[in-house]
Amino acid sequence: MKNAYIIDAIRTPFGRYAGGLAPVRADDLGALPIKALMERNPTVNWEQVDDVIYGCANQAGEDNRNVGRMSALLAGLPYQVPATTVNRLCGSSLDAVAMAARAIKAGEAELIIAGGVESMSRAPFVMGKSDSAYGRSQKIEDTTMGWRFINPKLKEMYGVETMPQTAENVAEQ
Repeated sequence: MKNAYIIDAIRTPFGRYAGGLAPVRADDLGALPIKALMERNPTVNWEQVDDVIYGCANQAGEDNRNVGRMSALLAGLPYQVPATTVNRLCGSSLDAVAMAARAIKAGEAELIIAGGVESMSRAPFVMGKSDSAYGRSQKIEDTTMGWRFINPKLKEMYGVETMPQTAENVAEQ
């Protein structure tokens, strides 16, 4: 089995909700570290990248439809380089890196860009479809944090606390 190595690491700036990064789309934000990686490593043949794996938890607005792929293209990677987006909520980016390492160790890939992106400031409000034609009972959900369109069975079984609420509960224990 091969070993997997992290050869470079670049992160996006960490912002505040509605702060200085609020005007920046998630796909544009996600392109920044890939572009910087390409600039810092000019001898790499970027056509040889086997995959781009990005984590993103929200995926309800501008970061929908495979933000990993959109970020890769915006950064200037060749369009032949595939990309995917994974969602493990708060652990999405870490999972992306772990998936990349497993693929390299298994011999499925040699060079993968892994990371993630999120912009909660730009997370949209969403409205589900009505159960009937011309229905007027639609509820608007804020996708910034927590559950939306909750399945009542899951709510009864497990509750629907957000990660910050869960962290507080763990801290109290």
